[in-house]
Amino acid sequence: MGIRIRNELIPLNLLVFLLIGAIILFPSNILRLVLGLPFVLFFPGYALMAALFPMRTRLRGIERVALSLGLSIAVIALIGLILNYMPWGIRLASILSSLASLILVMSVIAWVRRKRLPSEERFGIEFHLALNSWGPGIQNKVLSIILVLAVLGALGMMSYAIAVPKIGQKFTEFYDLGLEGKATDYPNELKVGEEGIVTIGIVNHEYEPVSYRVEVRINGAKNNEVGPIVLEDGEEWTRDVSFVPWIAGEKQKVEFLLFKNWGPKPYSEPLRLFVDVTD
Repeated sequence: MGIRIRNELIPLNLLVFLLIGAIILFPSNILRLVLGLPFVLFFPGYALMAALFPMRTRLRGIERVALSLGLSIAVIALIGLILNYMPWGIRLASILSSLASLILVMSVIAWVRRKRLPSEERFGIEFHLALNSWGPGIQNKVLSIILVLAVLGALGMMSYAIAVPKIGQKFTEFYDLGLEGKATDYPNELKVGEEGIVTIGIVNHEYEPVSYRVEVRINGAKNNEVGPIVLEDGEEWTRDVSFVPWIAGEKQKVEFLLFKNWGPKPYSEPLRLFVDVTD
């Protein structure tokens, strides 16, 4: 005696939830790679293919695998592009929830489209689980309990990961722009006493509020300072910062140094440009 599963999308979605739970509970790089590869490179494309092609076709098994891989890569690229412009960005929780939702929705669509077809025209893969020692009533109850616990556990861990995301690498973006906010046309020729202007940008990715200051030096001598600049996590600051050379000379080094929380040393590599100063 055994249990026959006539729709392969049921164990596929169950496996998705189990993989999500394993990835969240065991944050090992190797384990994430092993468990994440089928979740990323095969399951989305297979679910999408099942929704698009509910009928039996002439595609062979290897062709279906190849098509699933190709569709998965396309889906991942599209989801990554969309998440890049969303507030939560490209993170583990957002990727897991997006892929799991896509697979679940496509599986439901595939199931609905297959139900509308005659049974002999439906595509599907059957699974037969042999459980000879148990009665049919016990088998159904045990499998139902396992399915419910797996789904609830995975959903709980996904909710926790979204509500309490793990802190990634802490860093601060520090950049400069020239005229019209582009990375070109920086001031490179000035007269003594003439003001040069550069747009400075700071983006806080430190997962906490940070106070910054920007110091401008010409040939190592302090020329200007801007700050304090207090930014929340994810907040961006841009402003025109000026400097005035008082000594003539070629290739004078102008440096913009970023300091964090009034530390004595620069927090990152300085931004540099060279200016020819004439009388």
